[in-house]
Amino acid sequence: MRMRSAVLTHRGGLRFEAVTGSGRKVVFGDDAAANEHSPVELVAAALAACTAMDVVSIMDKKRQVIESYTVRVEAVQRDEYPQVLTRIQLVHEVTGPAVTEQDVRRCIELSAMKYCPVNAMLSAGAAEIHHGYRVRGSGAKPFEAEGEVVVTGPNKRPDVVP
Repeated sequence: MRMRSAVLTHRGGLRFEAVTGSGRKVVFGDDAAANEHSPVELVAAALAACTAMDVVSIMDKKRQVIESYTVRVEAVQRDEYPQVLTRIQLVHEVTGPAVTEQDVRRCIELSAMKYCPVNAMLSAGAAEIHHGYRVRGSGAKPFEAEGEVVVTGPNKRPDVVP
């Protein structure tokens, strides 16, 4: 079992500095110009990063060469308290000379349904998470494809997600 930790210190107003157990620093606050981060935006970014790490790892195991890869995330946060995320849209944009739509879909599905702990945590709560893709083959037979792979959540316990 892995332990995760952080120490959060108040730095005045709505500014807080977190130092993680691995020694990394994050500053939270409401001043974007000072590079302070919104906790909820970081949750959305963490979901994108978690699934992207899975997808890149699985694509590498499939020996798929990726020229470019971007994950776009948009999250709807309700106005009522607690202001939880209720709908999240992830779109994986993958370009490569021999990538296939089938392989990209499978990698996203494995991340969403099995590997990504951030997705499992958010899916167990109020969030409905849509996992989509845009694939561009840049090789000898160029193509473009897009679609939705799976929707996870809301209120699905991570231990019973198939």
